[in-house]
Amino acid sequence: MSAAKIFIFAPVDDARDSHKKLEEHGCELRLGKASWDTPQGNSEPELVRMAVGCHALMGTSIRNVPISRKIMESSGALRVVAKYTIGVDDVDVEAATELGILVCHGPTESNWGGVAEGTVTAMLTMLKKARERDRHLKDGGGWRDAKLQGTYIGSRGDGYAGITLGLIGLGRIGSRVATLLRPWKFRILATDPYVLESRFAEHGVTRVDLPTLLRESDVVSLHVVLTRETRHMIGARELALMKPGAILINTSRGLCVQEPALIESLLKGQIGGAALDVFEEEPLALDSQLRNLGDKVLLSPHMVSSNVGSGLGPGIQWATESVLCALRGEVPDNVYNKEVIPRWERRFGGTSVWD
Repeated sequence: MSAAKIFIFAPVDDARDSHKKLEEHGCELRLGKASWDTPQGNSEPELVRMAVGCHALMGTSIRNVPISRKIMESSGALRVVAKYTIGVDDVDVEAATELGILVCHGPTESNWGGVAEGTVTAMLTMLKKARERDRHLKDGGGWRDAKLQGTYIGSRGDGYAGITLGLIGLGRIGSRVATLLRPWKFRILATDPYVLESRFAEHGVTRVDLPTLLRESDVVSLHVVLTRETRHMIGARELALMKPGAILINTSRGLCVQEPALIESLLKGQIGGAALDVFEEEPLALDSQLRNLGDKVLLSPHMVSSNVGSGLGPGIQWATESVLCALRGEVPDNVYNKEVIPRWERRFGGTSVWD
């Protein structure tokens, strides 16, 4: 029986059981540089060399050297690229689709559900001034202060309609945010060209275009994947459409927001504040102006999905099963580029690497 060759491009310690299971199934593993060794990772030529002749590529996020067309073209036998994480912005998905290769990811609820909860937490922290009130007392600022007044979020019986929340993206995370906040009975808008009208109705959300959402929302929250379409989708023009007191929340990808434009908008008071878990460059530079904007910003080190029971573990198991499935000639249940499946089945369907 011939060995199935797997290149693990960004290995992690948590995947040791996965490696053992793959080897027990007759797989030959090639381990790349551990993802924590350097923020640069391997060079593209090195990744190309290690991917030659491989049937599968897998691993966690690899930032500065994405899984490019050139890397995937280095093996005519390549069937699948499997990520431990939900994000696939470090994989050239379009190239994979053109080459007839499956891209699988790990949309585990413990992670994306945590992002939704973190989004709600960020919104409440900003609007209820939780940090400011805590610091006011700890710093000996006296008792009550009118500057510490928060925002009433939900609707009331006296006719107050509550805030308006705008969700950019109504996928798993965006729709969970809407579900969590629906009992508050305030207006929720969303824009998402890839979601059916039935999902908007299911979650009590009104579909609008992006300019309308930006103009009418008190809180704007991004829940999109990073693509050519969403890269820098929020820039100076979009920020100028927002209300002067509005809050921008980004728990998706840093590159969806033009950071210099956001900083300028905050400095000029064009918007009220921003809650950011992600940044254009990570880790966030020590000299970033975002660190010096006080309570105008709420910053988090790309950890909104990190909670007890979350992490890479579930995604590693999912990716392992996906790879074994693809090697057997079967379609896994977590394919990201679903449009490639018919072509992939014509190439590999029902044919095992070990035949």
